[in-house]
Amino acid sequence: MKQWQITDEWSFDGLKLVDTPRPEPGPGEVLLKMKAVSLNYRDFLMIGRGYGKMSGDLSLVPLSDGVGEVVALGDGVEGIALGSRRLPCFIRDWFDGDSGPVAFNSALGGPLDGTAREYMCTPVASSVPVPEHFSDVEAATLCCAAITAWNALAEMPKTAQNGGTVVTLGTGGVSLFALQLAKAQGARVIATSSSDEKLERLKTLGADDTINYRDVPDWGKAVLGLTDGRGADLVVEVGGADTIGQSMRATRADGTISLVGNVAGSIAEVNLPLVFMFRKRMIGISTGSVADFHAMMTYLDGKTNFHPALDGHIYDFDGLSDALQALPKGEHFGKIAVRVA
Repeated sequence: MKQWQITDEWSFDGLKLVDTPRPEPGPGEVLLKMKAVSLNYRDFLMIGRGYGKMSGDLSLVPLSDGVGEVVALGDGVEGIALGSRRLPCFIRDWFDGDSGPVAFNSALGGPLDGTAREYMCTPVASSVPVPEHFSDVEAATLCCAAITAWNALAEMPKTAQNGGTVVTLGTGGVSLFALQLAKAQGARVIATSSSDEKLERLKTLGADDTINYRDVPDWGKAVLGLTDGRGADLVVEVGGADTIGQSMRATRADGTISLVGNVAGSIAEVNLPLVFMFRKRMIGISTGSVADFHAMMTYLDGKTNFHPALDGHIYDFDGLSDALQALPKGEHFGKIAVRVA
């Protein structure tokens, strides 16, 4: 079979498509014939060992997301049909509850070999079935970004009314899934972007209100204006240092900020009285457990009209390096997917 791997150096020069023996499933494992994979910004960083020691060792098969067809069963595996599709969970050994300090030791695409291969084995206990209404490329996106958005929205304050009001930032994978999942759950969504063109596309995904943060840098105040001065119940914060102040302002008293990323800086100043005087809550969100994946898939199984936002350019498997290098340019809208078979 063929697989992509970072071979002898942490760089795109070291990323190569190689021939390797097809694996055989061990006890408790299934062999997946990979149908499609999708990209996260994490995958781009991993090529340059962007996670330091957490990146693992060379050689490494990259990518964290993908879907495959079950083509063989290991000893002891029962109740799994050949030909069914399964998604290997991103953090393989985080089954439920708290993740613990070493959870990311079992993350796919670094330090463990990831999904960028024609065949891969995965413990059946660390995989989930895929709803039939998703195409292969759609199903391939339902890992890191989707489960992160799912868990970010789970922090919605219990006092929220009619599904709550959610603010999403930009058009990255987590933000788009947060928008779509929030709308599916009956929430009002206020979405931001620096591009009027992308704001129009956010409206087609269901955004109720949009704000161009380049034109309106004080967008936290704009959120207050759109909510009669109350603020949002939940902000899905992906920016970090450059956006946390506005997110804090946009969040209502007793509301929540789900902190997902820091694409605009890691070190931030926080107006502490704004937190304790108005009882605002910030919680870190870092993907999810196998149990979280099962819960999300069960929910999506009943949402036949739900389809992940995909970029219009679907890459072929031999174009994976090009797809990864296109990721940081930000010219895409929706998840970048790659067909494997």
